[in-house]
Amino acid sequence: ITKEPETGTLLVEHLERLGFEPAWFREGAPALAWVQQNLPQLVLLDWTLPDTNSSPICEGLKLELSTNLIPILLVSVETQHEDNVHGLEVGADYRLTRPFTGEQLGQAVHTVLSRRQHLQKTGTRGEVHFRFPSDLSSLEELNQRIAALSRLSGLPAPQVQQLTTAVREVGMNAIEWGHRHQVERVVTATYRIDQKKITITLRDTGPGFDPNPWLPAAGGDPLRHLTVRQTLGLREGGLGIGLARNMVDDLQYNDIGNEVRLVKFFPPREEPEA
Repeated sequence: ITKEPETGTLLVEHLERLGFEPAWFREGAPALAWVQQNLPQLVLLDWTLPDTNSSPICEGLKLELSTNLIPILLVSVETQHEDNVHGLEVGADYRLTRPFTGEQLGQAVHTVLSRRQHLQKTGTRGEVHFRFPSDLSSLEELNQRIAALSRLSGLPAPQVQQLTTAVREVGMNAIEWGHRHQVERVVTATYRIDQKKITITLRDTGPGFDPNPWLPAAGGDPLRHLTVRQTLGLREGGLGIGLARNMVDDLQYNDIGNEVRLVKFFPPREEPEA
């Protein structure tokens, strides 16, 4: 999907050499409708289009289970920085920077198709990549999307509320501790639906976070803990990680503390009476 004649011609030629039968669209709206109806093996998407940009196309495909696992390969130029995020965005599966060679395109196609095959073999029903700036309104928008996806996947309402509560807590820690409320810094999140569970991974670009709920300067004193947080300009509480652990089945930070993985299992299905 590209409006650029040179880019479109180049992509068509390379894809035909790779054994594909590409369909070329110059605008996003008709391309989105065609993909939803025809379910191609993959989508190559230009960063900007005459009627839209890449984000609504990614959102339209990745938030639907029927098209979620179709890989999206985003084509952009070096000056189009993905770090410039102004709100919650649904991301592509891979980014290819222009100019590129036929070999680089072939490697990118192989990577996304192999990834799709792996997801299908492991029973993954869907995977969505989100990016958002370090502000609470974007975090809340992420939580709304997570709630909607989880309800559609069959997670009961009480468990959906527990999951979004946990995401809110770890998300606020990423914004506060990882990025120190620097709004322009980007938080990434991956939402994955498997047969038995939902897995959400959040990552910030900060130096890391100590999941121990007590600030060192507080010395284990709860009242001192609140005073120190107020001095640092952080929200009251700070025990959100403990709360989040009680809301999901598993919560694990990486070694340095800038990435957290939350797991929520679907309740067992009741067997029909004989």
